[in-house]
Amino acid sequence: MSELTTTDEESGRAALGRALRYRREKSGRSLGQLAEETRYDKSYLYRLEVSQRLSKLAVMEDLDRFYDSGGLLVQLWKVARKEVFKDRYKEFMRLENVARIMHLFTLGIPGLLQTEEVARALLSGAQEAYTESELVEEQVIARMGRQQLLHRNPPPSVRIIMDEYALRRPVADSKAWDEQLAHLVDMSEVASVAIQVLPFAVGAHHLMDGSLTLLWQDDASAVAYTEGNGCAELIEDAAAVTRYRLSYDRLRDLALPPSESTAFIRGVLKEHRS
Repeated sequence: MSELTTTDEESGRAALGRALRYRREKSGRSLGQLAEETRYDKSYLYRLEVSQRLSKLAVMEDLDRFYDSGGLLVQLWKVARKEVFKDRYKEFMRLENVARIMHLFTLGIPGLLQTEEVARALLSGAQEAYTESELVEEQVIARMGRQQLLHRNPPPSVRIIMDEYALRRPVADSKAWDEQLAHLVDMSEVASVAIQVLPFAVGAHHLMDGSLTLLWQDDASAVAYTEGNGCAELIEDAAAVTRYRLSYDRLRDLALPPSESTAFIRGVLKEHRS
């Protein structure tokens, strides 16, 4: 593996691109031959090799099987994916990825539960330039990859409280929104995931200005992570984390129980379809 050893300055994406080129050249194939055998577009494969694009996880899984590289490309992809997120999220992401218990409150649909089309719509905003479109696609890939933590073995215990607002603000694509609501219903039936809806009827509440995530590790250590008004903060002070936990518990007491929340989401889906 000395051919693939990276320097400290080399990015994860550059290392992945170099590994892809190394594997192709070692197999004696041109880009055209690889495209023909894998049915991926030649220009797309080229851009992966020169680190201009980050693929979806499934592409790396396909190429790992094609080259019989023992999962190397997937491991490099996971490193490269993390670079898509801004630096201030990196420590939170590291802790989230190994958390044993996760409690979230969000005003919108959390990234962990978004479908690909809805994630793309929410991340796109008003962008029009080609380069911005490329960035959006990479962010979508990163968000979808992040959802893999829900399927760890064993999976984390996850509780998500969503404001009713999240269900009443659809994206423009009606079919995509239908699929998103149906996905929420499906995820609510996963044993390790509890979804609760905070209805408008409870009125104003103390977390209306942002989102809150609480993470517990196997050693019982805990952190809180807040986002709002364009800023984010990771809180590690034990007393502060306890205050956020009590704040979350008060909100949970106001939310619909999981079974009623699932029925509520089904009702919103039925309204949308009609």
